[in-house]
Amino acid sequence: MEIRVLKYFLTVVREESITKAAEVLHITQPTLSRQLAQMEDDIGVKLLDRGGRKIKLTNEGMLLRRRAEEILQLVDKTERELIEQEECIEGYVNIGCGELASVNILTDLCDSFLKKYPGVRFDIYTATADVIKERIERGVADVGLLLEPIEMERFEFIRLKLRERWCVLMNAKDPLAQRESLSVSDLKDLPLCLPRRLNIRSELANLFGDDFKNLNVVFTSNLSANAAIIAQKGLAYPVIVTGNISLWDKSKVVSVPLSPKLTATSVLAWKREQPFGIAATKFIEFSKCFLGIDNTYEPSI
Repeated sequence: MEIRVLKYFLTVVREESITKAAEVLHITQPTLSRQLAQMEDDIGVKLLDRGGRKIKLTNEGMLLRRRAEEILQLVDKTERELIEQEECIEGYVNIGCGELASVNILTDLCDSFLKKYPGVRFDIYTATADVIKERIERGVADVGLLLEPIEMERFEFIRLKLRERWCVLMNAKDPLAQRESLSVSDLKDLPLCLPRRLNIRSELANLFGDDFKNLNVVFTSNLSANAAIIAQKGLAYPVIVTGNISLWDKSKVVSVPLSPKLTATSVLAWKREQPFGIAATKFIEFSKCFLGIDNTYEPSI
């Protein structure tokens, strides 16, 4: 006996007409008649007396009406309780991330997640991908937003569509600040600040070629905000991804893109076969749906 057919039965009882009930249910009258007849055959008793102008219930039909109303009330109650249980999910999701433009995607994801699970809270830890990856492996962080390249053998991940572009930071009054782009030859004799991550520096080495080993690297830095202070003071020219540069005070520090164009991707990652709390489990499931397998989501920047 299907819930759907019980609803059909109660609608017929209420309308006292198969024709009117079919209109209410938005199905054809023959379809509704077949469904009711099939239910009577399955149960083995007659439920409806179709002889008069109005449908009347047999004794068995009156019993089923009471039981059907109780069943549907219980179904509705169970559905509400399941929904309420979803809404009552609480706990923390620990997220590690770098200072990346793709944080715009992460915050849109968190915003949508909180609309469904308002009781969840987020703990955000900012560091380089190597540090975040190590925190995920130790179970300190649930998920991480990581700038590639990075070894992902032990992780599940979603590669984000937004690409991070490499640029050079400098004081807003620097003569180079007026340039549309800077080439490798423009940087050869400048004091530079490069990222601390070795695999990132390997990516830059490919861009600079043989000139890389002769660069004047005065500073290394792991976060772009600190590198920006170095740029503002005129101590060096940091080479970083654009990240959250759009929020900075352009009267103090500006960015000029590298040429030829160099970009990097980022991934939202979590440890494979890692036990998670309910909040983190829901967040990972939600992320897969929100971002999609083909990753067509674009952030609101």
